[in-house]
Amino acid sequence: MGKSFLSLIIIPHTKSHSRTLSFSKKTLKFALWGTIAAGVFILAMTADYVRIKLAGQKYSVLLSENQQQKETIKQYEGSIGALQEKFKAFENKIDVLNLMAGFKSPDKLQDPGVGDYPRSDQVLSASPPQISSGNLQNIQQRRDDIQKNLDTLANFFETQSSRLAVTPTIKPVVGGLISSNFGWRSDPFTGQRTFHWGIDIVAAWGNPVIAPADGFVLKVSSDKYLGNSITLSHGLGVTTLYGHLSKFAVREGQKIKRGDVIGSVGATGKALGPHLHYEVHLNDKPVNPYNYLLDE
Repeated sequence: MGKSFLSLIIIPHTKSHSRTLSFSKKTLKFALWGTIAAGVFILAMTADYVRIKLAGQKYSVLLSENQQQKETIKQYEGSIGALQEKFKAFENKIDVLNLMAGFKSPDKLQDPGVGDYPRSDQVLSASPPQISSGNLQNIQQRRDDIQKNLDTLANFFETQSSRLAVTPTIKPVVGGLISSNFGWRSDPFTGQRTFHWGIDIVAAWGNPVIAPADGFVLKVSSDKYLGNSITLSHGLGVTTLYGHLSKFAVREGQKIKRGDVIGSVGATGKALGPHLHYEVHLNDKPVNPYNYLLDE
């Protein structure tokens, strides 16, 4: 059986003779498949080139982001170091406050006790701290411990401040002299041994009598023994009484602050001369007022 051929006639534009090329079908088939294979190969190479190009660009972006992250981490590590230094400064100040509050003694600052917590100078190192979950938890724990200690100190000093504000600590007559103390004495009128429930402060007639602490006026009254008298309530079971006044400067129920004028020195009631009879009561029991005179 004869082979099949395909003829291709080439007609030139010039006057030269035309040429006829003959190809077998097998040759054409090989040429066609070769062309297709070459096309596929070129497409594959092109796709691979594009993929490599995109991967290179992505790598460059990741490399840049990684460098930025390293810089950010370095800044965070520096911030952690600065934060630990601030913690150390706070802890030093809190140590002083703990000493003032009586929570610690100077020789036991490092011992466990009220208000103690891990100190920054125990974890600080020469090199910047590395960022880690343990490191961050340590900082958070110290922050919480410091906050608890500060809350305890704030509550303590607030309580102390409130207690001091309502504690009679100053002499109710400026410049007066104590002429009779708290306790047993001879009654100046009868000569008999009697108990004196307060102290007498001698001062000129009309000298101002001042409140020794915050509180309110519980009672304003007059009788034949104390004459014109005022009773102040200061809270926490503390009351004070002022007798032999020449006049009043307050009314019952009025709020007063330490240093407010409540009346004037006189000699009303059972008195030999102008003076102030001053009493301090704690839970309704008389106590020695002299122990409360911090300005003496």
